[in-house]
Amino acid sequence: MMQLDNTDLKILDELQRDGSLSNTELAKRVHLSASPCLVRVRAMEESGVIDRYVAIANASALGLGLSVFISISLRTQSKQALAEFERLIAEHDEVMECYLMTGDSDYLIRVAVADLAALERFILDQLTPIPGIEKIRSSFALKQVRYKTALPLYGLGK
Repeated sequence: MMQLDNTDLKILDELQRDGSLSNTELAKRVHLSASPCLVRVRAMEESGVIDRYVAIANASALGLGLSVFISISLRTQSKQALAEFERLIAEHDEVMECYLMTGDSDYLIRVAVADLAALERFILDQLTPIPGIEKIRSSFALKQVRYKTALPLYGLGK
């Protein structure tokens, strides 16, 4: 694991807020010259601290205003069954997140769909054909109170 100092964390904080910053603008914001700033960014990229750069699209603006959390229980929890489910669920674009859980559900997924009809099609046409599913339970998000992609960096530096 790469050791990050406070300057690295400032760089990472700025990039988490806006990954499209030019190196010159980034260097200004963190009070470095351009060359050392770029060296630090490249080191974080190579070490895997910076995984990738993305544009975050607005789901509502794209007509995908329904966010649904679906708990899925499998008939068996063998290593093979879990791996097969994970492989198959990853093929569906509607699935935004998938977590292996503890407790009653084996998996929790979050899907983004246009409306109830699209959710019904997803569940009936794409989810239920996956072998080994025993139970499916859905919960609808009424309102998004908070959504962020930036990880908390406070207190990580040396």
